[in-house]
Amino acid sequence: MQWSLKQHPKNKNRIEHYQMKISQHVAKKTTKRLLWCLVFFTIYGFSTSTAQIRTKSATFTNPIGNGADPWVIHHNGYYYVCQSNGNIDSKGISVRKSKRLSQLGKPVTVWETPSKGWNSSQVWAPELHYFNNKWYIYYAAGEAGPPYIHQRSGVLESVTDDPQGEYIDKGILNTGVDKQDETGTIWAIDVTIGTIGGKLYAVWSGWEKNATTDKTSQHLYIAEMSNPWTISSTRVKISSPDQSWEKGGELDLNEGPQFLMRNNQVFIIYSTRESWMPEYRLGQLKLKDTSKSPLDVTNWEKSGPVFQGTSAVLGTGHASFTQSPDGKEWWIFYHAKKSTTPGWARDLRLQQFTWRADGSPDFGSPIPAGVPIKVPSGERKSNISRTKNR
Repeated sequence: MQWSLKQHPKNKNRIEHYQMKISQHVAKKTTKRLLWCLVFFTIYGFSTSTAQIRTKSATFTNPIGNGADPWVIHHNGYYYVCQSNGNIDSKGISVRKSKRLSQLGKPVTVWETPSKGWNSSQVWAPELHYFNNKWYIYYAAGEAGPPYIHQRSGVLESVTDDPQGEYIDKGILNTGVDKQDETGTIWAIDVTIGTIGGKLYAVWSGWEKNATTDKTSQHLYIAEMSNPWTISSTRVKISSPDQSWEKGGELDLNEGPQFLMRNNQVFIIYSTRESWMPEYRLGQLKLKDTSKSPLDVTNWEKSGPVFQGTSAVLGTGHASFTQSPDGKEWWIFYHAKKSTTPGWARDLRLQQFTWRADGSPDFGSPIPAGVPIKVPSGERKSNISRTKNR
C-alpha cells in the first residue's frame, strides 16, 4: 500500500508534534510582546489619563493672575515678572520666576520702602531690566495719598546677577527740575528704558509742572541716560493726550510707555484714558527715522487705539511684551478691569500678537476670560518632554 507523506502514520505524528511546538512558541512570543507593550506604556505614560493631562497642558485661560501693570522679561530660559506688592498703596516690590510664560512663579520680595523719605509708600508699576550684567528696577513711589501728587521715580540696582536677590537704592531720577520742590524734581511715573542707536534712553509719564491736585494731565517724556541710574539730558515731551480717542473722561492722560522693537523699527506702546475706568486702552508712537534722534518730537508718529476693551474684557492697558520660549511668537502681557465699577481691581492677561506687512504690531482683540489659548510655542514641547520622562 502506498502512503502520502501526510498519511504515513509516523509522519503524521511528527507533523502534529511540530505544529504543537510552533503554537507554543508563537504563544510565548505573543505574550512577551504584550508584556513589553504594557511596560512601554507604563513607563512612557501613554495611558488615557496622561494623554488627557498633556492635552490640557497645551492650553491655558485668562486671567493668569491678579494685579496690575505687569512687567515680564525673558532671560536665560526663565520668565521674570516684576510687580508691586499690593495695590495703589504698595510698600514693596516682588519678582516672580518661571520656566513657563503662561504660569506665574512664586513672588519673592526683593525690596521694601524705607520708613520715611520721598519713596516711603505708593510703589507703582516697577519694571525689571538687564543691563551690563546687572539688574535694574525702575519704579514710582511717593508719600501716601490721596491726593497722589508726590509720585517720583527711582531706580534700584542688583547686588548680584540674581534678579530675585538683594538690591541697593540708586536714588531718585531727574525727571524734570523744580527747585521749589523738596525732591528738586517733577511728578513722574512709569519709567522704562531702551537702547536706540547705541544710546540709552528713558521714557516716562509726567506732569508739565508740579501741582496741588492729582487731576493733572499726564504726558510722555523722553531723555538720554549716561548710565542706568542717571538721566543726563533735558526731558522732551513726545506725546500729549490730544487725540479724540485719548480724551473724553474726567482726566486726559498718557502713561505706561513701553518700548517695542523689531527689525530696526522702534515703537512706544502706551496707555491712555483713565486707568480706573473701562475705557483704558493702548496707543502707539512710532519712531519715523531710526537714524535720527528720538529726542526730536517731530520724529514720532502717533496712531491708535491699537488695543482696546470689549463688552467682555474691560480696561485693557499697561502692557509689556516678550517672545515665546523658542523665539517664534510674540506675546502681549497686560491687565484688565474686573468690573465696570471705577477703581483699580484688575487681573493679568496674556495673548499672542502678530506683525503687519509694514512692520507694525497687530494686537487684535482681547480674548475673553475662560477661552482656551494655546500655550506659547516651545512651552508645548517642554510639556510633552516632561510627560514622557516621568
